[in-house]
Amino acid sequence: MRSLFRSPPRPGTGLYSRGLFTLGQCVPFAIALLVVGIEFSPAHFLYTGPLLTATPALAAVTMGPKGTLSAAAVALAVSVSTATYNHAWGGQQVYTNLLAVFLVSLASVATSSAVRTRREGELNQVRRIAVVAQEVLLRPVPARLGPVRAASLYLAAERGAQIGGDLYEAVQTRYGVRMIVGDVRGKGLPAVRSAAAVLGAFREAVHYEDELGEVMNHCVAALRRDRAVPGAVDQETRLEGFVTAIVVQVPDRPVVDVVNRGHPPPLVLRQGKVQPLMPTSLLPPLGLEDFIIGSPGTAESYPFAPGDRLLLHTDGVIEARDRDNAFFALPEAMEAVHARIPQEFLEQLHQGLIRHTQGRLADDVAMILVDRLDEEAGEHVGAAAAAQHRRAGDQQADGVESRGHTS
Repeated sequence: MRSLFRSPPRPGTGLYSRGLFTLGQCVPFAIALLVVGIEFSPAHFLYTGPLLTATPALAAVTMGPKGTLSAAAVALAVSVSTATYNHAWGGQQVYTNLLAVFLVSLASVATSSAVRTRREGELNQVRRIAVVAQEVLLRPVPARLGPVRAASLYLAAERGAQIGGDLYEAVQTRYGVRMIVGDVRGKGLPAVRSAAAVLGAFREAVHYEDELGEVMNHCVAALRRDRAVPGAVDQETRLEGFVTAIVVQVPDRPVVDVVNRGHPPPLVLRQGKVQPLMPTSLLPPLGLEDFIIGSPGTAESYPFAPGDRLLLHTDGVIEARDRDNAFFALPEAMEAVHARIPQEFLEQLHQGLIRHTQGRLADDVAMILVDRLDEEAGEHVGAAAAAQHRRAGDQQADGVESRGHTS
């Protein structure tokens, strides 16, 4: 999440590292160019064989097998060209240089291939671990939750990452379907840790707190406890860190209850038109309770009738930019999508977002979409869920009985 509260990064840290790496990739070809300059000049009497021999070995350090093979080909071409130009064929030194370049090239390509294979194996293992972590922290939203159909989508801005600083959850409770979408300031492990603390508190509090505002208060307390642990977060995060969050409840009545703490407002698609659910009073994000004057706020109700479609999202969606620095027009994109199933609707939004940014997300993206069902459809879904629950119980009882007979 981008914010005015964020401290600017140290100038040139990432660019400096990338510059050194690019410079390292140019060194082997610069050496080959230096050899060409020496051999085609009056100073060709200088012995340049060791320089060419080292070229593929240096390329293997910073480039993959293809780059190393290219550097080896350049070294062999330079060796043959300079020997022809200087009429050096027939001498033992030329063939010794060619043999050395050939052997070092073979060893360099083999080494580079082995390193690439090992790195890919390590990366695949890290990705598998990240997938497991995502399934624990950000579980997919069930397709059916009481009176609504639901779907979720998460996209991490960092290439190869599976989880980041955005969070979401949807749970069916006795009070109705309760959902949360949030955005943690910052990136990396501290952001994931804050997201886990907020999600853990939400998953516990939604089942026994009558008031939606109290659910949010539990999330605030969990975030405060997590940051109080010595060494858990750095000083900057402790002083300036915060989490924007929105907690939503869809009861049996045709309304939706919302508690918004500094988060982008939800969007309701009703009869082809999008309407934002703007809060009447603005509240600061979690972690900035010192800026609250008076009570922390109660839930606000908005109409949410059968056939309406509700979208909860993070600012990574509405702040996504194209090449011309224009923001992604989310309301217009929602009105242009005509998919009936929530998952297909989110997928089309996803494709539109990727086209707008040309695949370059600057921030994480999290979205939850819910469709309000009519009473008859809701009763059908509830009856199907109850029947499935009874079948699972009967299967479990049969398993216990069969094990008893076996013993």
